[in-house]
Amino acid sequence: MSDAGADYQGERAVLYDHVATGVEGDVAFYVEEAMTSGSPVLELGCGTGRILVPVAENGVAIVGLDASADMLGIARAKLAACRADVRQRARLVRADMRDFELPERFRLVAIPYRAFLHNLDVEDQLRTLERAREHLTTDGRLILNMFDPGVRLLAAGRWSRPLHDDKEIRHPRTGNRVVVREDFRYDLERQLVDGAFDYDELDAGGRVVRTTHAPLTLRYVFRYEMEHLLARAGFRVEALFGDFQRGRFRPGGEQIWVARRAQGRGNKGRGND
Repeated sequence: MSDAGADYQGERAVLYDHVATGVEGDVAFYVEEAMTSGSPVLELGCGTGRILVPVAENGVAIVGLDASADMLGIARAKLAACRADVRQRARLVRADMRDFELPERFRLVAIPYRAFLHNLDVEDQLRTLERAREHLTTDGRLILNMFDPGVRLLAAGRWSRPLHDDKEIRHPRTGNRVVVREDFRYDLERQLVDGAFDYDELDAGGRVVRTTHAPLTLRYVFRYEMEHLLARAGFRVEALFGDFQRGRFRPGGEQIWVARRAQGRGNKGRGND
């Protein structure tokens, strides 16, 4: 697994919400699914609380788990600005999604955005799914989403561009303008996206006063590969959507999986019911 705790520290954590804005409609989707499931909900890879805080604001008790202390610090600051009842419904835990144990069992486990893709091999993918399964109630659901690897990008082998060059990003602490560039390569043999974000902070005169280099490696997953992983981890797929309006799956778009525990089935030879 990539070292998500180390990857999302310092300046990268500070700027995260300004760069990783999610997928259109994802917050409303996860809030609605959390309200449908009811309390409690577990979010793996909760980061800065982009989804966790709205879920708690809508009356659902939620536990957010993340490996990055700095990301959790930002989530904690967001919660501190909320009403007391919202704060009481949310709990933050620093842990690795592949290896954690919580006392509760949850009606919904969510792994939003690209969090699952930090698992860089099959063993880590299955460990994360198995941990999620073991923390579900008998009728609980798992919902996770990821990008579907597009043929054009894979064929090109590289993705390099200024990020959000159509909108201005301001550093939340200094107020300086920040220019973000991304440069990623697709490793077809190992099924990895490997590269980095570079953040250039500019003063009023346009001079670079600070540059932050933030490496990132993700393992992309194809549709039927993901379906197979879920089955191996003891899940039964209920739905696959292609967008957060619950439209049909389209290659090169989004994979949004809804699954339940497959009762009476083993988990890759361990963790059986």
